[in-house]
Amino acid sequence: MPAFDPRLSSPIVTSRANSRVKQLRAAFAGHARLSGGMVAIEGDHLIAEAIRSGMVLKTVFLSERREVPRIIPRSVEVLILTDEVFSSVVETQSPQGIAALIVPPVRTLDAALTATPLLLIAAGLQDPGNLGTLVRSAEAFAATGVLTTPGTVNPWNQKALRASVGSIFRMPVVAIDLNQALALKTHGIRLLAAVGTDDHGNIPAHQADFTTPCALLIGNEGAGLAPDWLEIADHRITIPCPGPVESLNAAIAGSLLLYEASRQRAAQSPR
Repeated sequence: MPAFDPRLSSPIVTSRANSRVKQLRAAFAGHARLSGGMVAIEGDHLIAEAIRSGMVLKTVFLSERREVPRIIPRSVEVLILTDEVFSSVVETQSPQGIAALIVPPVRTLDAALTATPLLLIAAGLQDPGNLGTLVRSAEAFAATGVLTTPGTVNPWNQKALRASVGSIFRMPVVAIDLNQALALKTHGIRLLAAVGTDDHGNIPAHQADFTTPCALLIGNEGAGLAPDWLEIADHRITIPCPGPVESLNAAIAGSLLLYEASRQRAAQSPR
């Protein structure tokens, strides 16, 4: 038999108006003030990734059909909700019966300027799935940070968080503005704007040099990079497409460029 867990001795929460339930609901909705600055995560995988990544769990919420997973630290508050209350709070259609409130990490730009910086700047991305995928690709291809600009979706949006599959817990994601992006050049970082294949004066990705400090600018899904961002770019990079398409999805384009940067840097490193 499993060892007795004193956290399970508390009454099961049966009211949707419970203060902790309301806080979890606000966190899922992205209301920072009402959630006390907490971020909500759902599902066994994301919670395991959060713990593995050193995130601070404040409260874990379980449906009444679940037991407390062994990975949950004893110091963490655990609340048991009725299945009906739990389902009323979470966003997924087939909930796994576990969610948590975590303290989001505070990242600084300096954290992304390590070694030979390889940055991805999400300039006006509005699709949370695209942003989350890019955060995941950034970690996969050893980028040093993801920078978001005004107008870009919140990286802690639930869809972005799930699309990152936990990479958001480890990858420095920092909000910047145009002037801060321009100031990256004082660190010797070149700004490389991803553009469509029909633009003029661009450089095919395989001919660009990604081995030195650089930042890849990925623009809005529909409109691309705004003129202000194109103006500060040192070079315009394109991904040649032999097929009859005008452009690639933002997440795919950014991921391919990150892969090319990773490939070039690996080829340059001594074996």
